[in-house]
Amino acid sequence: MKSTLPLFALLTGTLLSAAPALASPECTTEPKDKWLSEEAMKAKVTELGYKAEVFKVEGNCYEIYGYNKDGNQVEVYFNPVSGAVVEEEVEKKK
Repeated sequence: MKSTLPLFALLTGTLLSAAPALASPECTTEPKDKWLSEEAMKAKVTELGYKAEVFKVEGNCYEIYGYNKDGNQVEVYFNPVSGAVVEEEVEKKK
C-alpha cells in the first residue's frame, strides 16, 4: 500500500504558504469607539481620490474595493482611526 504522507505534506505546505495572502493587515489596536465613523471614512476615501464600489470592515481595518484616481482597480485597507492607507493592491489597466 502506498503512503499518503508525502502528498499530505505537500498539500499542507501549500495551504500554509497561501494563508498569509488571505489575511488582512493589522490596521489598529484601538477599540471601535475610537474609529472614524463609516460616513467620515467614506468621505476620507473620496478625498484621497478613490471611488469605492465596496466599503466594509475587515478585521480591524476599513477596506474598499474600487478604483484609484488613475482608474486602476484597487483593494485598499485603511487605518480606521487615522484614515491612513495601510495596504494597497493595484491592478493596472491593460
